Amino acid sequence: MARLLLLCSCVSALLLAAVAAIPPPEEAARMARYVLHSCDWGALATLSAQEGLRGRPFANIFSLSDGPPGPCGGSGVPYLYLTDMEISVQDLEVNSNASLTVSLAQTPYCRKHKYDPQNPLCAHIIFVGSIVKVNDSEAGIAQKALFTRHPEMESWPKDHNWFFAKFNITNIWVLDYFGGLKIVTPEEYYSVKP
Repeated sequence: MARLLLLCSCVSALLLAAVAAIPPPEEAARMARYVLHSCDWGALATLSAQEGLRGRPFANIFSLSDGPPGPCGGSGVPYLYLTDMEISVQDLEVNSNASLTVSLAQTPYCRKHKYDPQNPLCAHIIFVGSIVKVNDSEAGIAQKALFTRHPEMESWPKDHNWFFAKFNITNIWVLDYFGGLKIVTPEEYYSVKP
C-alpha cells in the first residue's frame, strides 16, 4: 500500500510539473496565457487626468487574476477589483484605454534561473485595451477569480464602493526570447490554454 501511495505521489508530481512547464518560445499565444495566469499583479498604465499630469503616462500596480491558481489555466481575462477613489481609476473614467504589463519576474521562475527581470527569457507580456466594469452575469466569475488569489480583498472597506472590472484586450505583445517582440491576436490568445 505504501508503494502504491508513493507511486501515485510521484506520478502526480510529474503530471503537475509537466502542466506547469513554461511554454516554448515558438508558442507565443500559450506563453501569454501562461504568464498572465502565473502572475498575481501587473503594472497598469493610463493617461493621467490629474491636474499637473494631464495627458502624461501614469503607471500603477494592481492585483489581478484570470482565475483560481493552479494548473487549470484560467480564463485569460485579467480581472481587477477597483474603486473610484483610486487615482488610476479616475484616469480610466476619462479615458478607459490602458496597457497592462505582467512579468514572470514576480514568480520563482526567473529567480530560479537567475534571469534579470529585463532579460527576455524572464518573459513579460504587454496587453493593450480598455478597462470596463463587468456586468452582473460576469461578477461572480470575477469575484471567484480575484478572491481565491487575493482573499484579503473581501475585507477591504465597504464604503470604498469596490467593483469588479476586466481588461478588454485588443493587442498583445510577448517578449519571451531574444530577437524582439511577438504579436499575438486576441483570437489566438483566447483559443489556447497555457
